[in-house]
Formats: sequence, structure tokens, C-alpha cells
Amino acid sequence: MKHYQATRGWRNNNPLNIRRGEQWSGLASKQTDPQFCQFLTMTYGYRAGVKLLKSYARIFAQRGQQWSVENVINRWAPPSENDTGAYLHRVLELMHRLGDKDTRMAPLWTKPGVQQAATMLAAMTCVECGCPPSAVPIGSLNTGFILAGLSDPHLTSDWW
Repeated sequence: MKHYQATRGWRNNNPLNIRRGEQWSGLASKQTDPQFCQFLTMTYGYRAGVKLLKSYARIFAQRGQQWSVENVINRWAPPSENDTGAYLHRVLELMHRLGDKDTRMAPLWTKPGVQQAATMLAAMTCVECGCPPSAVPIGSLNTGFILAGLSDPHLTSDWW
């Protein structure tokens, strides 16, 4: 077993380490982790992550804030719980390596926005679970977008 497969996020099918609270579709019937959601599959974990991104986009728009990687990470991994600067740096580094050089996000309802958000979630999976980009379950990530009501980002394993 690879080291990242032993992480909490991987064991819980929750690659983004979403905290308990919402009644997400695809939650495992038995929730034994006291803090984080446990999903039936990684696809449902990604679906929940995409739903959260959609809510962030609405919140940022209502507040007049920019829809950007930095604002998403500051909300996702707040300084009260994380080294947000290091988290952001690693996500941006991975996104840049994966071909995305712009920290401003295109709107989620556009194809470029969906691809950019998928790349960001893939990078966040690497940070949350300590996995290399090649280990991110791309099929689950793509399907999570579809189940959340967005278009298929069409990421492929050679994306990395």
C-alpha cells in the first residue's frame, strides 16, 4: 500500500477532507470518523467538493470578492486550522506544473472554469492526502463534476 492510501482522506473516500455537517449524497451509512465525512466512493467525495465550490462562488459574488484560487484556499483551509500560506503555495505550484498559470478563476459554468476548478481540486487532493498528481482518481473527479451539475472537465491521466 502506498503511504497516501493510508491517509484519512483516502480511507474515507473524502479526498478533500470535507468536515461533517452536511447531509451529502453518497455518504456511507455508518459515519465512524468523528470529524470528517465518509463517502461510499471517491466520486461522491468530489461531488461534495464541487458543490462546496459552487457555494463559494455564490458567496464571493454576493460579497464582491474575486473568484480566485487564493480566496478559495483561504476559505477551505482557514489560518485558524492550517498553514494556509503553505497550502496555497503548494496548490498554486501544482496547478502551475499541471498547466494552469492564472490564479484568477474563470466562472464555474464555463468550460475553462470547470477545467481550472478540476485542476485546483486535483492539486488540493495532493495537499490533503499527500499523494502525487498521478494518483489522483481522475475518473472520480470528472464524474464528481457531472454529479454536481457541471460539465465534465475531461481531465485525463496524461493531464499531469
